Order: sequence, then C-alpha cells, then structure tokens
Amino acid sequence: MLKRLLACAGLSLLLAGCTQQKTPDQIRQETAEATAKLKTNAKAVVQGVREGLKAGQLVDLNSSSRDDLLKLPGLTDDQADRIVAGRPYASTRELVSRRIIPEAEYNRIKGNIEVKK
Repeated sequence: MLKRLLACAGLSLLLAGCTQQKTPDQIRQETAEATAKLKTNAKAVVQGVREGLKAGQLVDLNSSSRDDLLKLPGLTDDQADRIVAGRPYASTRELVSRRIIPEAEYNRIKGNIEVKK
C-alpha cells in the first residue's frame, strides 16, 4: 500500500510538473520530498497502531472488536473483517486452517492472540 501511495504521489508531482513547465531536477526534488513525507507519515501511522497494543496484551479472536484486531501488527482491514466473519473459533490455529490469514501472518501475531472459551 505504501508503494502505491508513493507511486501516486510521484505521478501527481510529475503531472503537476508538466503543466507548470518545471525542470526534471525540480520534479525529482519535489518527488523526493513528497516521498520522504509519505514515509514519515506511514511510519507514524504504523507506530501509532502498534502502540495501541500493550506488551503482553492478548486479543481474543471471539470477542474483540474489529478495531482491536487492527491493533495486531500487520493485520489488514480485510483480514480483520474475515476474522470477525469467521467467528467462533476453538483455537487460534483455525485462522490458518480455515485460510483466513496466511501462515506467515499467523506467525507474526500468534503471541498476541487467544481464544477464550
């Protein structure tokens, strides 16, 4: 998603440069500045999400809200929606066996999830 944002920002700057008769160096400089700003903002967003989940805090797959699920590192909106739609769960491992998230994603979040019975 970040790459898509960066590409769009670069394209926008490029198109703006074409209408304003900017030199290639000016366009490169503006693109570099916009890219740096987007990267900084993206890091802040990711850090903010990760800070929402305290160390050792577990998220229950059966009762947590979609917003709580999104606090898990790297979990996408679509994955959170699929977790909610797939309830109830008997074990955390069902996320992989039912193909709700891939194995790599499960390995990243398994220390922060639980299933309360």
